[in-house]
Amino acid sequence: MNYENEIVKLIQESIEVKEKLKASLKKEIAESAALIIRAFRDGRQLLVCGNGGSAADSQHFVAELVGRFEMERKPLPAIALTVNTSILTAWSNDYSYDTVFSRQVEALGRKGDILFAISTSGNASSVIEAMKKAKEMGLVTIALTGKEGGEMKAWADCSLIVQDKATPHIQEAHITIIHILCSLIEKELFTR
Repeated sequence: MNYENEIVKLIQESIEVKEKLKASLKKEIAESAALIIRAFRDGRQLLVCGNGGSAADSQHFVAELVGRFEMERKPLPAIALTVNTSILTAWSNDYSYDTVFSRQVEALGRKGDILFAISTSGNASSVIEAMKKAKEMGLVTIALTGKEGGEMKAWADCSLIVQDKATPHIQEAHITIIHILCSLIEKELFTR
């Protein structure tokens, strides 16, 4: 294998997925940003969940909001449902991993809060169960998915679907979307 050719090919594939975002998702990204901004203005919080790489993206998103993204500012109320290992392991051991996030939504979520749910396939059962519980409780649901959106799109008030089949490129696009959301949120809430 020629490593340099493979590197160029992989970078080009990633660029093409991101080029599609400009054409197909700018409206949905703007809508998601507006929903999150309104929730923060109304004193609500953002709950974020996902598995594997999407768990890491959940934590990354929350870190940018609670800490800072590009500007010094007050922290924003965001919680990654992926970080409390005692809850995750006890609940999944005693009951089911499928409800590990929905149980936390039930404990922490309030009407008007936002659940930001991440899954590259759109079919992660634990994330879908969290979305169902969120809808039942009156939370706003935003799905960040890939491929065709999976079952999650049926439970989302707003869907951000990166229409590609390659999980690594979907994940690269997901972090781009998360960074765009962070930028829009900071600029809207802290520069006006």
